[in-house]
Amino acid sequence: MTSFPTAPFSSRLAAATLAGLMATVPAFAADSPHPVEKRAFNLPPSAELNYSIQAKQSGLDVKGQGLVKWTNGKTSYSVNTETRAMLLGKILETSSEGAVDSYGLAPDRFVEKRLRRDPSTTTFNREQNKITFTQSSDTFPLQGGEQDRTGITWQLIAIARANAAKMTPGSEWKFFVAGPRDAEQWSFKVVGREKIKTPQGDTDAVHIFRAPPPDDQGQKLDIWLAPKLDWYPVRLKFTDPDGDYIEQVLDSVKKTN
Repeated sequence: MTSFPTAPFSSRLAAATLAGLMATVPAFAADSPHPVEKRAFNLPPSAELNYSIQAKQSGLDVKGQGLVKWTNGKTSYSVNTETRAMLLGKILETSSEGAVDSYGLAPDRFVEKRLRRDPSTTTFNREQNKITFTQSSDTFPLQGGEQDRTGITWQLIAIARANAAKMTPGSEWKFFVAGPRDAEQWSFKVVGREKIKTPQGDTDAVHIFRAPPPDDQGQKLDIWLAPKLDWYPVRLKFTDPDGDYIEQVLDSVKKTN
C-alpha cells in the first residue's frame, strides 16, 4: 500500500470512526435556541464492533481498522472507539459516557484524542445546565436531548429501533450535537432500504444520509443500519467536496450482554 502523509491522513481518517466526526463549522451563538424533541427509543444490546476502513485521499488508497465498544447499562451508557491506520498505528480515540434519561442518551462527557494532539473534552454540566469545551470558550444551554459526536450514532440507532415503521424514505430526524469546540443542529434523512455486502454476506439495511447545511461545503455522511442486526451500523461513508472519501464496513460484531 502506498504510504500517506501523516498529518492529512490523521485528520481525515479520524473522521471515519463511528464517532461520526464531521468537518467543523461555525457555532451558533451560545444563547441560540435549539430543537428539543422527545422520541421513543430502545437502546441496542452491548456489543463490540470491528470495521475495515478503506479510503481515497488525494489520489492515494489508504486502509485501516476501527473498533467500537458500546455498553448499554440500562440507566447509563458508554461508547469507546479506536481507529488504527496502516503505518501509523492508533490515530484516534474517542469516548462518550453518561446517563439514560427520557430523551435517550444523556452524555456527561465526550473526549477526543487525535494523533499527536492533546485530548479535548466536552462537558455536559447538568448542574449549571450548559455545555462547555476545553478547546473553546463557547457555551451552549442544556435543554434536554443534546448529543455528542460519538454518542449520536447510538442515539440514532436507539430511535430507529423504537420507530422502525417511521424510518421511511424522506423522513427527517434532527438532533443538536456537540463536538470538540462547538455544537450545531444535525439533520438525518432516510434514503431507503438497500442490500449491503459485508464479510458476513448481503445484509438488508436502512440508508440514512446527513448533508451539511446548504451554506457549508463540509463532509457528507451516509450510514446504513441493519434492522436484523439490532440496527447496528454495517457501513458508513464520508465524502468530501473534492470527491475523496472514507468508507468503513462491518467485519464482525460480538454482543457482550
